[in-house]
Amino acid sequence: MNTAELIFQSITTLTSPAEIAWIEEKLPADAKGISLAFVMVPRIIAKHSIENELSIITGWNWKNATLDQLVRVYFLIHLAEKEDGKSRIETLFDTAEMNELVALYRALPVLKTPEIWVQRATDAVRSNMGPVFDAIAFGNPYPQIYFSDLAWNQLVLKCIFNDKPIHLIEGLDKRANQALANTLADFAHERWAAGRRVPSQVWRLIRNFQTESIEQDVARLSKSEDANDRKAAELIINNSPLEAWKALEQAEPIYTA
Repeated sequence: MNTAELIFQSITTLTSPAEIAWIEEKLPADAKGISLAFVMVPRIIAKHSIENELSIITGWNWKNATLDQLVRVYFLIHLAEKEDGKSRIETLFDTAEMNELVALYRALPVLKTPEIWVQRATDAVRSNMGPVFDAIAFGNPYPQIYFSDLAWNQLVLKCIFNDKPIHLIEGLDKRANQALANTLADFAHERWAAGRRVPSQVWRLIRNFQTESIEQDVARLSKSEDANDRKAAELIINNSPLEAWKALEQAEPIYTA
């Protein structure tokens, strides 16, 4: 069963017979007709939340998304297969309101030749519309697969700078890299200098990489009065392959009082 079939199977369990009939009626249309159906979806399809996980593709999390978004994605898959589908989708990107953009960005990993949409995906990272940014950043495998290190790092850093939950980014540990670790080490020092705490999740992206202040940073965490910082230090030392942190464990026992 292909992706479109899996999505349609999920849709049939969540929609009424009248909604299914409308979807099936629109599918045979040409590219223009499917584009219009994409826009019309919220007028026909309920906007209720999808409560359960949908097993469609790995890393594509639809829990707590909405049914109308899923139906829009289904139409986009069919639109992408049309002769002028790419140009129609480009037009949708250029004219979409926020909810339409959310569906467009959530659809990227399942569209035909997904790699052609990298520029559009990186546009979402720069977006000031929270739901649009979240649609590409969270529960979406597209950045992990197609982003360059530079684009990936921009996405992760924007999440951290805006106190967003980076653990919802697919491939977070797999795509960790030295450049990101260096930037995050500098970020940690700036936060400490301003008397602010560094989010614990930051350290999971640094633990496998050498930085100029690697020993001092973990020593500071291990002696912190904050239990979350001490736990972060413990996880770094126990899970990092770096000998510098292994040595630190012997020289500076973790503070547990």
